[in-house]
Amino acid sequence: MVGYFDRFLRRHMNALRIARWGVPDCAGHPGPVVVYCNHPAWWDAAVVILLAGRLFPKRESHAPFDAGMLARYAIFARIGAFPVDLDSARGAAQFLRSSRTILARPGAMIWITAQGRFADVRARPLDLRAGVARLAELAPDTLFVPLALDYAFWEERGAEACAAFGPPIRGADLLALPRPERLARMEAALTDTLDRLAGDVIARDPARFTALVSGAKGVGGVYDLARRLRAALTGRRFEPAHRAEPDRLPEEDRQP
Repeated sequence: MVGYFDRFLRRHMNALRIARWGVPDCAGHPGPVVVYCNHPAWWDAAVVILLAGRLFPKRESHAPFDAGMLARYAIFARIGAFPVDLDSARGAAQFLRSSRTILARPGAMIWITAQGRFADVRARPLDLRAGVARLAELAPDTLFVPLALDYAFWEERGAEACAAFGPPIRGADLLALPRPERLARMEAALTDTLDRLAGDVIARDPARFTALVSGAKGVGGVYDLARRLRAALTGRRFEPAHRAEPDRLPEEDRQP
């Protein structure tokens, strides 16, 4: 599925970019990891799968998935998704029961769209669902990592998918707080990460990012064919993109 969504994103978007300051900082953590993020678009599932596969290839990734949607997209169950009924109290028990089992494994990882619904990236407050703050009670050795997701159109015909991980929070530190304060701390950390990422997205500067996946550049079709021929006739190198692509994410920054 990582390979499938890599090709899918290359066809339909310009790039998946990660902020240079937002590379995840949890390589040395021996216990489980929970990544919790905002939920601005349909693309979030594809982006999360790519981030999990490319940055954390040795960890076992899972994600809660709306039970009704999982029935329609059963393929996700085969790659770590587990069903949660978002419209009932039973769903909260489902979520905690499945999460407890997963977090008992040190190399496990859970990716959560913590708003539990689609929400505009600019909406404040984020209104994270309370269940994500309960996970520290199940596994205090868990590391909680905020992940900001944003999408924008820049100079190319395809959109930019932009991501940034914030500073991790130790589960034991969260557990020391009352539940309402625990959720507030997690929400504040994600809000700060989103606001910082928004500044980079608004700047429209690819140099602030590294490209994890790069799609096809240019307009395509007859227009780019004419441009390519003109470049060949004048001895120039044909460059379909409006800007040169920034460096890809260095191998040493990817998590073991």
